[in-house]
Amino acid sequence: QQRWGRQTRQPKMAAASSNATVNAQKQWELENNVEQVDSIYQYDGPAQQRWGQEKPWTQDPRWFKHVRISALALIKMVMHARSGGQLEIMGLLQGKIDPNDPKGPAFIVMDAFALPVEGTETRVNAQADAYEYMVEYNSTSKEVGRMENVVGWYHSHPGYGCWMSGIDCSTQMLNQQYQEPWLAIVIDPVRTCSTGKVEIGAFRTYPQGYKPPEDGPSEYQFIPLNKIEDFGVHQNQYYQLEVSFFKSATDSQLLSLLWNKYWINTLSSSTLVTNAEYMASQVRDLADKLEMAEGQLVHTNKAGLYLGQGSSKASGKAEESQLSKICRDSSKVTKDHVQGLMSQIIKNTAFNG
Repeated sequence: QQRWGRQTRQPKMAAASSNATVNAQKQWELENNVEQVDSIYQYDGPAQQRWGQEKPWTQDPRWFKHVRISALALIKMVMHARSGGQLEIMGLLQGKIDPNDPKGPAFIVMDAFALPVEGTETRVNAQADAYEYMVEYNSTSKEVGRMENVVGWYHSHPGYGCWMSGIDCSTQMLNQQYQEPWLAIVIDPVRTCSTGKVEIGAFRTYPQGYKPPEDGPSEYQFIPLNKIEDFGVHQNQYYQLEVSFFKSATDSQLLSLLWNKYWINTLSSSTLVTNAEYMASQVRDLADKLEMAEGQLVHTNKAGLYLGQGSSKASGKAEESQLSKICRDSSKVTKDHVQGLMSQIIKNTAFNG
């Protein structure tokens, strides 16, 4: 009787686990607005060659407006980025361009593959082996009918957001000079929620000496204190493209296989443990920012006594803006930590009763 009870419980548990996996995949697709599009998979070689010869992007530095990424490429990039932990990773993008996209001239990223590179916490270094691997992978893809070319690269920023550093800008500028059309994608695996929206950004750099027009206020993001200078110096050397995701009816089985691996890694890990160092570094960073703001406030008050009330008011507004940014940062840290706690409670309730 006990054996019969175990046998009846096992199928129920397997069915419940399967349903949870399917529901999690659907939730992930909803969070990232994954659309089902089949026509996008058609490849027109002569048209791609013609656009490559015409090079319309040379007439307008911001000619590309949009990036469409397949769900398969997205999961592969996120899994690769997560496997690197606190070290940066790097890979290449395969796809095409579409000047007639409804949202403006676009990159279509069909697939992505990792490169064997040496990574550190601040940069990735591609050696000769990586270039040989890239050429061999691309030629093998064409042999099996995948005619898309390499259209860019991706790398990770573990814990410090999606933007372009000075080294990133230099790399992207060099590739845009000799390998156009070329796109840069940045993923932050630490900030990517377990089953939520992927933290991702797509970028292109401006030509050397180009002065970009003044844009409106961009979306605020948390930048660590030791990265603020690098972020501020180079933020006018590139622009960000809108990103959307798609899938087709035919790749659903492959997507499910990849999702099973991604979902198992998600369930078997706790953000409170894996991101403990990241959370601690964010709290330390907030403390450093508050100490710096306090020092500037004291300096401003002293200067106001000598320079007059007007100068004090202007500096006060700047200080208030800095403090409001610190408040946003602290709210985000709190939200991330609470989300990790909620995730752990839900897993404990689901699997331990």
